[in-house]
Amino acid sequence: MHIKVAAISVGLLSAVKVAAFPKPWTSPTQQHFRNAELGPRPQYLVGEMNEGWLKDRLAACSDMQARPTKFSIGHRGGACLQFPEETRESVEAGARMGAGILECDVAFTRDRELVCRHDQCDLHTTTNIVATDLGAKCTRPFAPAGNGTAATAYCCTSDITLAEFKSLCGKMDGSNASAATPADFLRGTPAWRTDLYAACGTVLSHKEFLALVGARGRAFTTELKQPRVPMPFDGAYTQQRYAQQVVDEYRAAGIDPSRVWLQSFSFADVAYWLRADPAFGRQAVLLDQSGDLPGAFPGAVANLSFYRDAGVRIVAPPLQYLVALDGDGEYVPSSYATTARELGLRILTWSLERSGPLAQAAAAGDYYYSTIANGTHGDGDMYRLVDVLARQVGVEGIFSDWSATVTYYANCFGLF
Repeated sequence: MHIKVAAISVGLLSAVKVAAFPKPWTSPTQQHFRNAELGPRPQYLVGEMNEGWLKDRLAACSDMQARPTKFSIGHRGGACLQFPEETRESVEAGARMGAGILECDVAFTRDRELVCRHDQCDLHTTTNIVATDLGAKCTRPFAPAGNGTAATAYCCTSDITLAEFKSLCGKMDGSNASAATPADFLRGTPAWRTDLYAACGTVLSHKEFLALVGARGRAFTTELKQPRVPMPFDGAYTQQRYAQQVVDEYRAAGIDPSRVWLQSFSFADVAYWLRADPAFGRQAVLLDQSGDLPGAFPGAVANLSFYRDAGVRIVAPPLQYLVALDGDGEYVPSSYATTARELGLRILTWSLERSGPLAQAAAAGDYYYSTIANGTHGDGDMYRLVDVLARQVGVEGIFSDWSATVTYYANCFGLF
């Protein structure tokens, strides 16, 4: 969703080498992975839990044959803990790890084509653009660090065409604020992620995403990212045309609306879908971070009744909006969670596995654990959080940067 990885100094970086030439797009073969490959991470997390019934229940599922579940939603493809986000490789890995719904965040190019990017202007941290000739087309091309000033660049999908976008390599999100050269700027992957699978991620158009996810037999969620350029863009490309283009591409691909969850942080976008195409609007998701500013959380809770009355059926706040701590330091549903349930709103949430080691995340005041930091002590608490979200809050799905973590829990508790 909205959180970006901050640029960090070169002393903390892992190196990244990006191949010069991305692989050409090839149409995916029809292959519906009926079983999920979960790997060792779920068992590691279970092993880190405190003793108790939940640990015993999850440990008893260690030999199960897992299968895909819509409770597990692949955030930015579903594997961006280790694979470059919004790439074919992340989507493929998320599908193999059992994400029943896979995500593409859409932005538009200079020639008004839709592409999968978490932010319209994140190419400088998520691709190799600054180290290519296309770097000269960036809104703000690379400028090296010097005289106490950090290295900078600002590169948007709207700076380049679809063909130019497809010539880029996806990389792990991050940048090097100390960089003297464009190649140095590409470094910046946090130590708890990896560049092992980041040689040259295959960036995707939205149409390619639809073909890929369809070939894997999964459901779709597309987030309409808010433009970073004035709208209408290029004179005639309005926000409504942008929102409609997403729907048009689904219809052109022959995808049934029941398999699609459109998303936006803008109530106006969701209201447009509800009005212009109710078949797709029915499952449109209003992403909500309106309670982020100091003192704004009660207003975010109060707004839920307005959204319900306006026809919104599904809300998706970040993890920390849905949980609080009781007097014993246990995770419990928040006022936002209880109000949403009382209003009959369905709930999704984001984003698990985005914070790194939880002891460090809690100590640093991580965004996603901000309401429960004092009750979060280590990685074993991740399944405590998932359990409260699932059984007490009643969320219908969790976006995760590593789909296997949620898939494991969902299979163990029969959430499909």
